[in-house]
Amino acid sequence: MSKAAELANLIGNINAGGGGVNRNLIINGAMNVAQRGTSFADVSSGTYTLDRFIRFKNHDGAVTITQDSSSPDGFSNSLKVDVTTADTNLTGTQNEVFGHKIEAQNLQSLSFGTSSAKNFTVSFYVKSNKTGTYALNVVQSDNSSKSATLNYTIDSANTWERKSVTFTGDASGVINDDNGIGFEMSWFLAAGPTYTSGSASASFATFSNANYAAGQTVNLLDSTDNEWFITGVQLEVGQNPTEFEHEPFERTLEKCHRYCYVFTQNSAEGGGLVTFANAYATTAIQGGRSLPTTMRAKPSTNFTGNIRVGNGVANFNSSSTSVGGNESSVNQLHFYIGGFSGLTQHQGYFAHMQTNGNTFVVSSEL
Repeated sequence: MSKAAELANLIGNINAGGGGVNRNLIINGAMNVAQRGTSFADVSSGTYTLDRFIRFKNHDGAVTITQDSSSPDGFSNSLKVDVTTADTNLTGTQNEVFGHKIEAQNLQSLSFGTSSAKNFTVSFYVKSNKTGTYALNVVQSDNSSKSATLNYTIDSANTWERKSVTFTGDASGVINDDNGIGFEMSWFLAAGPTYTSGSASASFATFSNANYAAGQTVNLLDSTDNEWFITGVQLEVGQNPTEFEHEPFERTLEKCHRYCYVFTQNSAEGGGLVTFANAYATTAIQGGRSLPTTMRAKPSTNFTGNIRVGNGVANFNSSSTSVGGNESSVNQLHFYIGGFSGLTQHQGYFAHMQTNGNTFVVSSEL
């Protein structure tokens, strides 16, 4: 796209109520942030992979999702889906989906549910050896529970192509001004006939299984030779795709921390969960620390590894990876960890992760 055309698109979106700085409503669209890791081997449906991007599945095959260095000019990373076990015969509601959820209060500029409802455009770079037609669905579940589906086509194998689709603003579908799910976006990589028998449309309508992946003809799962890459994902107000809005890494990371913060023990970089704790029993500690940013909602925790506590005289190692404690808030982490022996009840200890690679995931994902 020429600079003149790019400027015209941007001006058109500004006139439509979008454009400008912070126009991209997708977080981590350049796939640069990967707090949970860079490789995910056939993780279960509903698992977040690279930050803010989630995998859904219902089929007999398997895929591995990785942060990959293959990318179009101007980018350093992409998300790669590599088929490791094929499923050549999709039936019913079987599917493979790459998804992204957007917080409702971040979508208020779309003015859904009013006569001023605005169109929006989703653009992205995509590459695959598997050419053909794919479906992109957007569900808006507040109040009216509506969805819309549009198609894009990969024309040339193993070539980065930029795609864009424009959805019609919905004057009747109110998006609540809260911290719940505003949009749930689904890039279909494979879909059974229950989801493909309907018709694609840019307009939001009552959710229908038949229209969920309407127009999808590609089954990425039909061979272990298949792979699919995406990066540069952008959702903006208006009917025109504009140049991807790059932002500093630290700004993207800060946005991601609203939904997930990972303490990781790494000898080269330090870090990990380091705090003071109190022994509320001879076998367990309780502790807490401030979180670096306000999270979307009260978080849950998941710990992989072991905790060591010390008092300047002796060290004690936990044999448990179970973390309890639901007194955490959007600003403060509070936890209980058991599996110790020999602690002095009510004594204070210095607590830290024991081994490189240990992770403590604090999550308030949508």
